[in-house]
Amino acid sequence: MRKLIESTFVSLDGVINDTTPSTASRAEPQHWGMPYWDDDHGNYSASLMKRADAILVGRLTYEAMADAWMSRAGDPVADMINAMPKYVASRTLTEAPRWNATLLKDVPEEVAKLKEQPGKDILKWGTGELDRTLVEHGLVDEFHFWYFPVILGAGLHLFEGAGFDTTHLKLADVNRFESGIAVHVYVPK
Repeated sequence: MRKLIESTFVSLDGVINDTTPSTASRAEPQHWGMPYWDDDHGNYSASLMKRADAILVGRLTYEAMADAWMSRAGDPVADMINAMPKYVASRTLTEAPRWNATLLKDVPEEVAKLKEQPGKDILKWGTGELDRTLVEHGLVDEFHFWYFPVILGAGLHLFEGAGFDTTHLKLADVNRFESGIAVHVYVPK
């Protein structure tokens, strides 16, 4: 059975993304995280990618990724990301998006079926609304929370307004990078 691996960037005050235009420049991970992206970051990210043969994202993460990666080619990471099948969870899209993607409407049922298929792990990027459903249905096998040495003071917090019951996890590993990033790996208890 394939594992579903959640990988998310988090500031020390729990912010994962922007919520209002006034904080956009400081609360988007590609802005606050970039100063810390180094070889350790790249190597750890590549190790997660090598374990996977598919990517699961929500619509907003998918659109941001497609804009960032579709035009890139020629480096091993971009080529790997562009070639992987993407599964996009959305209640608003009516047809399958471009960029090697399949639209998922009934997330619990369709993700459970994906996990039963033969293959490598499924890598889930970005934490948001989709995660409420995944956690609620016990579909995430590993959480990789990348804690960055940054305090933002504004933005959307990790699992803000999730609405699911308390979920207990077990710390499985901690990876520390010279830049100050610490990746905490949690598994269901």
